[in-house]
Amino acid sequence: MERAMIGVYLRDQIRNEEIRRGTRVTGISQRVAKLKWQWTGHIARRTDGRWGLKVLEWRPRTGKRGLGRPPTRWTDDIRRVAGSRWRQAAQDRVLWNSLQDL
Repeated sequence: MERAMIGVYLRDQIRNEEIRRGTRVTGISQRVAKLKWQWTGHIARRTDGRWGLKVLEWRPRTGKRGLGRPPTRWTDDIRRVAGSRWRQAAQDRVLWNSLQDL
């Protein structure tokens, strides 16, 4: 059995949350969500007309939708937290960063 650097064995059956709490390491999903939020705010504040903002607003599906749940878009998570006026909220960095922690 391989031993981890922190002295925890697999057979100890300690949950990942407890290990992260003890080592103060953030989970990859939290890190990805934070980077996504920061990138979205950065792109929304741009005024040079590059394609980044167009990609955020892109709706890939046209025509009839198949059965089941529709695919989630990049901005669905952003709209859930910041609302439909998320682009205006992103202009205010203090407000945008405070929404990130919600």
